Amino acid sequence: MGSISIILIGTAIVLFCIIRLKLHAAISLLLAALVTALLTTPEMITAFAESKGMSAADIAQLTNMSVGKRLATAFGNTSAKIGILIALASVIGVALMRSGGAERIIRALLGLFGKKNSGLALLSGSFTLAIPVFFDTVFYLMIPLVKSLTVRNRGKFSLYLMAVIAGGVMAHSLIPPTPGPLFVAEEMGIDLGAMIIGGLVIGAITVLAGYGYALWANKKWELPMRDTPDISVEELEQFSNKTSKDLPSLGLSLLPVILPLLLITGNTFSGVLLEKGSVAQRVLQTIGDANIALFISAIIAMFLLWKQLSDSDAFKKFITEALGSAGMIILITASGGAFGQMLQQTGIGAQVGAWAANYQIALLPMAFFITAMVRSAQGSATVAMITAMGVMSGVVNADLAFHPVYLALAIGCGSKIFAWMNDSAFWIITKMSGMEVEETIRHFSILLMVMALAGLFSIMIFSVILPFA
Repeated sequence: MGSISIILIGTAIVLFCIIRLKLHAAISLLLAALVTALLTTPEMITAFAESKGMSAADIAQLTNMSVGKRLATAFGNTSAKIGILIALASVIGVALMRSGGAERIIRALLGLFGKKNSGLALLSGSFTLAIPVFFDTVFYLMIPLVKSLTVRNRGKFSLYLMAVIAGGVMAHSLIPPTPGPLFVAEEMGIDLGAMIIGGLVIGAITVLAGYGYALWANKKWELPMRDTPDISVEELEQFSNKTSKDLPSLGLSLLPVILPLLLITGNTFSGVLLEKGSVAQRVLQTIGDANIALFISAIIAMFLLWKQLSDSDAFKKFITEALGSAGMIILITASGGAFGQMLQQTGIGAQVGAWAANYQIALLPMAFFITAMVRSAQGSATVAMITAMGVMSGVVNADLAFHPVYLALAIGCGSKIFAWMNDSAFWIITKMSGMEVEETIRHFSILLMVMALAGLFSIMIFSVILPFA
């Protein structure tokens, strides 16, 4: 059985288990990884190891390793790379939300942009918050603000709603420390600073394209704001009527979001701008490590939460909830990483890498559409990125004509096509906004497709004019 056949079987198992059997994503991914590992022959593993440049001793060790040990090792490798980062990012996100820091950021953006440009303020706020905070949390936080603004600006409900969606979903798939882009960057050996910069640039382009679609859709289709069971009128009024004195300061609210970005990016440039081995360079290298940068940020965020609550029981409850949520995400991501590494060991990466030597420009749309197909079939952007990374892994060692960050960004954009009924976010948005299914397709699914394609085209252009190879 060839590599492609094994990959098709493994992918089919993931899709069947998640879509038809409704199994948990972690169980589905581990089962697919196990079947893939069982079908992979020693010859395939040897070819994979040789393509990675492993020593003869390492090749022999990997080839003779039991299936269970290979699976556990792959699971552990992925967890080691991203486990701490995901846990800390979850703590930062919950602390910002529960402390009122996120609300402070949104209000500042509204003050900066003005009532007339409320849509742009929501777009910017959602994009900023979604860097450390997961999309569903951002949406839960901002939907009351969307409704509050609509009360004052009748006829703009769909514009405000799509602005929040557009900003949040793209940051989730393009900018670490969210799991998908973090995993892809780590697997491809891409410096996180480069991934953050690339994600910010392409993310800005995609969200502006999404905002353009939102302006057009708001004029074409009328979307009334309906009553929903998720948020009562009383809760909405309480959210909108909070006084500034009940919220933390803007500087302290922004610090957990901005600081890790600055530290990680500073580490990226320190190797170029500073003398290697100097005290300044070593300090930046230490605090600019992603784990350390987010740890510092998490401490600040927890201080912010404690300062606002002054209640030890509530503080413990919120932090425990954050870590519990992170644990599930780590489990799913590590299971996906195990599946991805089992796919790699079939040798498919080497085959793709050999093909890529003569058709490099096709790599970007290929990575995009592989990710898009998996996303559309099973609904998870993170799982789609992990699966695509397993297939495209061999390209990393190819003599690329452009920086591999473009490939990572293409995978991130591909994870946004086509979100529909098998996506949990589809139903969160539908229920909390009071939309019908066909309305959600117009204002969510198509919106994501427009942004994803805009991202792909931008990436292909940048890879030619600024290859950084």
